[in-house]
Amino acid sequence: MAAPTTEKKPAAASAAQSAHDSYVPANVTMPEFTWGAVTAGVILGIIFGASSLYLVLKVGMTVSASIPVAVLSITLFRLLSKIFRLRPATILENNIVQTTGSAGESIAFGLGVTIPALLLLGHDMTIIRVMTVGALGGLLGILMMIPLRRAFIVQQHGKLKYPEGTACADVLIVGEEGGASAKTVFVGFGLAAVHKFCMDALGLWRRDVEQPLYTESGAGLQGGVIGSEVAPELLGVGYIIGPRIASIMIAGGVLAYLIIVPLIKMFGDGLTQPLAPATDELIRDMDVMDVRDKYVVYIGAGAVAAGGIISMFQVLPMIFHSIRSAMGDLIASRGEGASRAKLPRTERDLPLWIVFVGSLGLVIAMAALPQLGLGFNSFGLLGAALIVLFGFLFVTVSSRLTGEIGSSSNPISGMTVATLLLTCLVFVAFGRTGHAATLTALTIAAVVCIAASNGGTTSQDLKTGYLVGGTPWLQQVAILVGALTSALVIGVTLQLLNASGTVYTTRPEYVPNVRISNVADLTEMEAPGGEYAGKDDKQYHVLHAREGLYVGIPQGKYLVDDTGLLVYLVDPAINGRVKVRDDDSVVTNKFDAPKTRLMALIIDGILNGKLPWELVLLGALISIVLELSGVPSLPFAVGVYLPIQTSMPIFIGGMVRWVADKLSGKTDDSDSSPAVLLSSGYIAGGSIAGVLIGFLAFRQSWADALNLSSKLPAWWTGSVWPAIGTFSFLIFILFLTGVGVLFRDAKLGKRIGGK
Repeated sequence: MAAPTTEKKPAAASAAQSAHDSYVPANVTMPEFTWGAVTAGVILGIIFGASSLYLVLKVGMTVSASIPVAVLSITLFRLLSKIFRLRPATILENNIVQTTGSAGESIAFGLGVTIPALLLLGHDMTIIRVMTVGALGGLLGILMMIPLRRAFIVQQHGKLKYPEGTACADVLIVGEEGGASAKTVFVGFGLAAVHKFCMDALGLWRRDVEQPLYTESGAGLQGGVIGSEVAPELLGVGYIIGPRIASIMIAGGVLAYLIIVPLIKMFGDGLTQPLAPATDELIRDMDVMDVRDKYVVYIGAGAVAAGGIISMFQVLPMIFHSIRSAMGDLIASRGEGASRAKLPRTERDLPLWIVFVGSLGLVIAMAALPQLGLGFNSFGLLGAALIVLFGFLFVTVSSRLTGEIGSSSNPISGMTVATLLLTCLVFVAFGRTGHAATLTALTIAAVVCIAASNGGTTSQDLKTGYLVGGTPWLQQVAILVGALTSALVIGVTLQLLNASGTVYTTRPEYVPNVRISNVADLTEMEAPGGEYAGKDDKQYHVLHAREGLYVGIPQGKYLVDDTGLLVYLVDPAINGRVKVRDDDSVVTNKFDAPKTRLMALIIDGILNGKLPWELVLLGALISIVLELSGVPSLPFAVGVYLPIQTSMPIFIGGMVRWVADKLSGKTDDSDSSPAVLLSSGYIAGGSIAGVLIGFLAFRQSWADALNLSSKLPAWWTGSVWPAIGTFSFLIFILFLTGVGVLFRDAKLGKRIGGK
């Protein structure tokens, strides 16, 4: 379709809107909110939501899905129009697709960093609970953002840049006028998916390479290990976040695994008693991962918590300014919205009464569901009030910060940590510190986290619509549909990902020989599942053992027989500790979920006083030292928490970008450059392939049939060079794209944000 000409706008347009000429003028109408566009957005949102969920469980972060969804929408509709001779999709239909599809990524982040903490707090992660929190939090965040559109998008046009929203508008316009950006994303998607499938499903090469820095005789840096996962999705993440943040992350890994772990091993080698918080294992008998689980994880959690709190204090002036500006703009615009019918198409939002009634209904629904730990009592109403208070506060903050620094740098985790801390302190003040309070506190934090994340995403989408000339209320309906459908499917995906790596083990090192006396009080029953749970199909009582609840029983979920004897440990995929099944096969689909453990540690530590505060305070002091030195502490803290093998491919991606930018003379950080588009394809392809491969664990026979490692020669399977060679190929393609040798035609044209 040819670019529409700009015509004179109706007199009813506001002064702010009149100063801006959208790509499609307000008095031009064309197909926009169509069934095809909404359906495509729902499908793409579910796909990218699943890939984002995989990524957040793996490394605790996601990347905005708006640009890849927009590119795929343009390409798919163009392909379908050629095959079936259909009408080409309009730019506004493609805008509806990316708006609908963008909700999945933000909901996946909110769910992934909060809800799995239920497993660590002694609760079940039921499908109803997961889907309900995801849907209600996502819808609430969108509704709370709608009244802020005029304040942030229209009246702050030219001041708040919304980098991803502006880049997405560029993509849509290039797709309208022609370009090669879609090909770039598809190539990255295909390369990463094939690499991941050959590695994890076919077993053609190793998933990581590592080199101990010590010998069996004890020479060298005892406990020090350096290595890298050969993960294309992490390589793409590193390129997108850039060399500075990637370097800070790997610095955290160096401190944790090349300094702290060797120090613990060196000073603990001569101890003859376990050193707290470890209770049953000597330091000299621990491997690197044992030291991490017993000590380093708490240091990392303290660093992340302190970094989140510091980041919140740093933006406090902006928070107060955002709220004051938003309220002032809303009051000033009440008169303009008196006659909605007279407003131009590009200025019509959903009516405020729908926003108010919808928000109130969502809060009532949350309070009415006992599965969420609330209820129509004083405690439940207190929780609902905290959701409204913190929800509106952090949706406002998120929307404003997204406009200034973009979605990728928006400190949603810091807002969630602040919500948890404040909520738990309120509960302590009211004397609510029992086990039930942990569920309520996590529910509040999860809803606020998802609402803030989706509020920022909504503001980006509405900025894109403002630039291309979309109809705001249609976009708002579209993202509400996308949030609801994505939340329902992502809830199921989270359950499936966890179940696929759940191990039922009877190994004595995990299942203590203990018999409990209150077996009659355990009303929940379950049969062991999984391929390697033996042939046992009996029903067992379910015991959720919290830390310190039973003497001699570590925290976890156990299956208990009628006599009270512990038979199975049910070890989840998310933050699970069993890496080998009872038949000695290796469990590959485990997730570290770094920020999830942090949420559980904060709740349990404040409400029940079970946190090893000495280690947590050490981590907090590390963050303080970094901030005093002018270094952002949050990415460093994540590097401390994650295994160094996970941080390394992110660092490699950041270094590829640094070298490519130096050689090409590039000085800007465009989020729509060819290499960034290729990296988005790496992330989507590797993550989605990882999700699909994870589902193979439900049929271990399928996974065994696909795995070819046993048919390869021993010199091949034992060598690290196949993994290094294939990963180097992905790095080389990314480098050539970054310096402009490949996909140079994928560069986008002039931005429209300054029109």
